Amino acid sequence: MRGVVLDYDTADRIALAVMKDQLKYLRDEVVQHEKNGKYMHPEDYHESKTKLIPSLEILIKYFGG
Repeated sequence: MRGVVLDYDTADRIALAVMKDQLKYLRDEVVQHEKNGKYMHPEDYHESKTKLIPSLEILIKYFGG
């Protein structure tokens, strides 16, 4: 067998960590845009606020975060 083999618990912890990092990044990006006027493409802003952040919150809760 080649490559790395992970058990399901480890894979879930990795997935959860990645989702938490991405959620933090998106929230920080939105806050910087709203409070400090940092440029954010309008479509990215809308997608982050209406789809990505809410979806990540649901998935993180599902994975036990």
